[in-house]
Amino acid sequence: MEPIRNWKEAFEAGRDYGLLVIRLGVGLMFFFVHGLPKIQAGPELWAKLGGAMGNLGISFAPAFWGLMAASAECFGGLFLALGLLARPAAAAMAFTMLVAATMHLAAGDGLKGAAHATELFFVLSGLVLAGAGRFSLDRKFFGENI
Repeated sequence: MEPIRNWKEAFEAGRDYGLLVIRLGVGLMFFFVHGLPKIQAGPELWAKLGGAMGNLGISFAPAFWGLMAASAECFGGLFLALGLLARPAAAAMAFTMLVAATMHLAAGDGLKGAAHATELFFVLSGLVLAGAGRFSLDRKFFGENI
């Protein structure tokens, strides 16, 4: 690897490190703090979570939708941290955050109540667009960001 010669090269090299930091931080927090506890909680919590789909006009099978949301947070977070199928994982997680933000707004929590989910929606949407970066399993297995 050649030494960095100017600021432009330094910023370009930093892009992949920045994506790694974001992926690890957001992905591991989703896995440990949000997803894994919801997976472990079981069908009663899944049904409650899945009820949020009613805000989008989908009222059937709430436990299924809740399990899908918990899975997106748990396994999506793990995959995001690893950089494995990072774009599809981030897309599933972004959709989950969109539903969560809609739920907060429908419950009357206002923008302040929906802020966390909305912020994560934008971060995850950015990762869908940017991909996992150089330090990812996507790059190792597929030679690119998928």
